[in-house]
Amino acid sequence: MTSRPRHMLIPLALAAALFALGAAAPMKKGADAAKIKRGEYLATVMGCGDCHTPGMLFGQPDVSRALSGSELGWQGPWGVSYPRNLTPDPETGLGKWTEAQIVTAIRTGVRPDKRILNPPMPWQDFSKLTDADAHALAAYLMSLPPVKHQAPDLVPPGKKVEGSIIVMPPPPAWDVPAAAK
Repeated sequence: MTSRPRHMLIPLALAAALFALGAAAPMKKGADAAKIKRGEYLATVMGCGDCHTPGMLFGQPDVSRALSGSELGWQGPWGVSYPRNLTPDPETGLGKWTEAQIVTAIRTGVRPDKRILNPPMPWQDFSKLTDADAHALAAYLMSLPPVKHQAPDLVPPGKKVEGSIIVMPPPPAWDVPAAAK
């Protein structure tokens, strides 16, 4: 058995370390792919695209702009709110948000700027997501192609609204919260 010269040991050790890192990378990529796939499934069954994909509520979703927000407003006692851009566009979407900030917003209804998500966003339902599912949904949103689209801002109650809206009528007696009676 011949021994290798010492000057060969360092390059061999470095090569072995790089090989080990390279061999581990596909496993991480596979884990990331599985997480993103789970997030895509969750976004689908949770109905995210119903409001946040243009054309969806009209029966003609534009999948090339999936989850980029909508200009169809929802009017209720809060005023008129519009589904926001959930793609990772840095100016008009979630591109500057971290995964943790997305998870917090999904679960608590509080954005990184401390504003509350507007109705009818059902964050109360999403607050029950497991950690793994909330992070998978966030990872999926961040994996989307960025689409530049600024959804209209909230229109306060009583202000003039331009464009199409869905009007939420006042609740019937049965649905009025007990505190409001």
